[in-house]
Amino acid sequence: MQHQCQCYGHVLRVKSFAGSSNMASDTTAFSDLVQCPVCSKDFKSSTINGHLDRCLLDGGGPQAATDSEPPPKKPRPSAEPDPSSPAVNKPSASSSTGASPSAVFSMFHTNRSNVSGKSERNVMFSNKRSPGHAMNKGIKRNLQREAELGMTAETVTPVQASVPSGPLIKPENGVSPRTLLTIDKPLAEKLRPNTLEEYFGQNKVVGEHTLLRSLLDSQEIPSLILWGPPGCGKTTLAHIIASTSKKKGTARFVTLSATSASINEVREVIKQAQNELRLCKRRTILFIDEIHRFNKSQQDTFLPHVECGTITLIGATTENPSFQVNAALLSRCRVLVLEKLSVEAMSLILHRALASLGIKVLGQDSTNPKEQDQSDEHEPKVYIEQKALDTIAHLCDGDARAGLNGLQLAVQARVGLAQSSLSAQDGSPQDILVQEEHVKEGLQRSYILYDKAGEEHYNCISALHKSMRGSHENASLYWLGRMLEGGEDPLYVARRLVRFASEDVGLADPSALPQAVSAFQACHFIGMPECEVILAQCVVYLARAPKSVDVYQAYANVKACLRNHKGPLPPVPLHLRNAPTKLMKQLGYAKGYKYNPAFSSPVEQEYLPEELREIDFFTWTPSDP
Repeated sequence: MQHQCQCYGHVLRVKSFAGSSNMASDTTAFSDLVQCPVCSKDFKSSTINGHLDRCLLDGGGPQAATDSEPPPKKPRPSAEPDPSSPAVNKPSASSSTGASPSAVFSMFHTNRSNVSGKSERNVMFSNKRSPGHAMNKGIKRNLQREAELGMTAETVTPVQASVPSGPLIKPENGVSPRTLLTIDKPLAEKLRPNTLEEYFGQNKVVGEHTLLRSLLDSQEIPSLILWGPPGCGKTTLAHIIASTSKKKGTARFVTLSATSASINEVREVIKQAQNELRLCKRRTILFIDEIHRFNKSQQDTFLPHVECGTITLIGATTENPSFQVNAALLSRCRVLVLEKLSVEAMSLILHRALASLGIKVLGQDSTNPKEQDQSDEHEPKVYIEQKALDTIAHLCDGDARAGLNGLQLAVQARVGLAQSSLSAQDGSPQDILVQEEHVKEGLQRSYILYDKAGEEHYNCISALHKSMRGSHENASLYWLGRMLEGGEDPLYVARRLVRFASEDVGLADPSALPQAVSAFQACHFIGMPECEVILAQCVVYLARAPKSVDVYQAYANVKACLRNHKGPLPPVPLHLRNAPTKLMKQLGYAKGYKYNPAFSSPVEQEYLPEELREIDFFTWTPSDP
């Protein structure tokens, strides 16, 4: 098949004739002739394509010519190609390769129009070039085509898919540790699971016997809002749904990110979904990552299409959907709360990553005995301590993305250091060991999940308030530390302590309020990080102080009394009113008022309106309106 594939780069070679004026008739007669690169016979450009197909199928023998073809004409010596040239192909080359001519026929057939176009262009330029120049040009193009297709002059093989320069994850044989330095994607993206069996840590949501698992297995996917902290598997779950849908062909999956997509792109996807449903009877699953980035008016775009089933919406968010997603859209979707990954789930994820990367845990036998034989003996072996894995599982704070990328960073650093150092004396590569200190250096510190403007902000301040109310000083200090270490404004915490001093401590310890106000002023003067101990002192003081909510409850009863009152509010009694003018005194303002300091004994006097006399707001229970 050597000659068959080589002729593809320059199939049609026009025989042009140049010379004196007495050869003008020959030039006219033969300018439309094309030599077959297989059997070296001349044909008209209008019939060369059909002949070439038959000639390839028949192997280039004499029977390739038919009665409908013109008789062969002897080519000019100047245009005769050199038999040793790679552009001239021998019929025996086809049998030597072992490939069938029909396989090559399909390749020529799909580009038939292009070949015809080339022949026409060659005919146009044949009068401007000598035959020898055309022959050299054909050889040059032929060799260029071979280089593009990855073929040589000796052997023609089917074109293989190009292998990317970056490494590929091989769960069976592992990946060379050296390729970790040139990996083109984060490890968390490379190892993203494609099946629910590889999806760890969310058994309450997609476990074996859950309702959602049965719906996913039957491809009856409802519209979902996936809510959870970063790295818990929201996007991964969406990709698993996409992978299952593609395998079964039940739905079309489209992914958009609210951080970069415009509302016009969303409308275009919805329009395509309508056409897909009408013409192909196939549903469209639209995954919107960070859906809370869309404002309320943009979210309204989904409402009618989710309602009528044009699209199945899957949204992922780290914010509380109650605050960030339209109530109308929430009513059309089911909210799935994904929890932070546990340490056990993180351990399973990390061990799966080690198996894919060919890294062994120090002191444990390899799960695949053949893996050592299949690995490259010239590559160093990478080991990791079990203690280092446990450290990653604990420090990543349930974030699988942070854990996997931290593992990748630690291994990359150790492999790079080993490559730059000298190998062992016998020339064999040194083994690489990843230890706990290497992992800690990569992660630096524990990942504290805290959003100063989101759900975790309110969760932590509520936990601090309730811990102080319950006089649990250790818990109070812990939640204070969670907020301050997460980047919370210390003045916000100080303001909340001032409120707590009056709301929960109250009259049981009147000095609590001055303590809280002083702590606020000190934080304002000093700032972080020095003011953290001032807040800690105030928190412990308030936690240990006796508690009284009498004032808080009494004032709450007053508000309830005012809100539940029917009709106009009772007027202020006349004797309690001031009378700065003569007219007001004539109207009875301040008449009968008893000035308390003028009496040595308690004064009997009414201070409430007549409708509210004898009421005690400390013990009164408001009635429902």
